[in-house]
Amino acid sequence: MKHTEQLVQEIQKVIVGKEEVIQKVLMAILAKGHLLLEDIPGVGKTTLALAISKTLGLDYKRIQFTPDVIPSDVVGYTVYDKKTGEFVYKPGAVMCNLLLADEINRTSSKTQAALLEVMEEGNVTVDGHTYQVPKPFVVISTQNPFGSAGTQLLPQSQLDRFMVKLEMGYPDFESQVNILKDRQETQPLDTIRAVIGRADLEEMQMEVSRVKVKDEILRYITRLAEATRNHDYIQLGVSPRGAYAVNNMAKASAYMAGRGYVTPEDVSFIHIVRPASDRMWILWGGACLQKKKQKLYTQTRVLRAH
Repeated sequence: MKHTEQLVQEIQKVIVGKEEVIQKVLMAILAKGHLLLEDIPGVGKTTLALAISKTLGLDYKRIQFTPDVIPSDVVGYTVYDKKTGEFVYKPGAVMCNLLLADEINRTSSKTQAALLEVMEEGNVTVDGHTYQVPKPFVVISTQNPFGSAGTQLLPQSQLDRFMVKLEMGYPDFESQVNILKDRQETQPLDTIRAVIGRADLEEMQMEVSRVKVKDEILRYITRLAEATRNHDYIQLGVSPRGAYAVNNMAKASAYMAGRGYVTPEDVSFIHIVRPASDRMWILWGGACLQKKKQKLYTQTRVLRAH
């Protein structure tokens, strides 16, 4: 818990007024998940990824997706070495700890699939040879929901590979003033320091996996998932993978709160704010999304922690 508080405080030097977003990103990373940030340009998606990589002490790479980016740019390729007479593997962008896949919807479906396969498998296969990606491995992808003409939007089956979908949103008035004030003479990103290292993060991820979840909590998660599958306003409910994502995020939430067990509040806090939500629920009336999700909770018995 001490490290997580320090991480949040350090990132807040750069990302002002977005503590909840920072917490969700850290929870997803602690739960060994990948993230999709969908928002307009200029709200801090890339800056957030950079700040995360610095505070966690991770090797960071960024790939700007465009229509001409090909799968080998992502996973790597082999070239013939005349000196040795052998083919040598040249690593792609995924060979790092934290990859920012910027504007993933602006590249081809084939390139998208190459990245999503690495996210799922944790390795790349090039010319019959398999190479493990470094551990820990996290992908933060971004999408711009506006100006999507001519882009390749991720289908629902591919969105399911992301544990969390988040929006940054505009800062409030005071936060905007502070952002301007902090950047008059210096760049706050340059002041970010590493709070932990890669080994520390892997240890924290292991500790999260050992957080206890009682059967009553598992039934609560299942009832929530089933409520989405049988709701009049929801075309596609939460999948088993989505329910498992909620489980893991709830464990990370409990860990960040300094507990070794999950409470119903961890589940409802995570689920409402949208882990496995928009990415797995296709609603007929998107404008009523939050209201309808709230209704699901009134229809599902809330458990009490004992």
